[in-house]
Amino acid sequence: MNLLQQTLKAAREQKDLSQQEIANQCTEKGKKISRQFYSMIENGDRRPSVDVAKTVAEILGVEWTLFFEHKSN
Repeated sequence: MNLLQQTLKAAREQKDLSQQEIANQCTEKGKKISRQFYSMIENGDRRPSVDVAKTVAEILGVEWTLFFEHKSN
């Protein structure tokens, strides 16, 4: 598990949120993503757009630049 995965999972679990709840909150904020896409982001398999990164970061309370500091597909 890399630093991105550890950080996102820890932040999500600290807020007691599921991956689906993160996706739902993104959608409520105008950035529609699926649970599957969020899972790919959390696992480092996909890199979100800047807008989605900022939205997820706001929900989780992390820096949005975190998503771009690590190699992903």
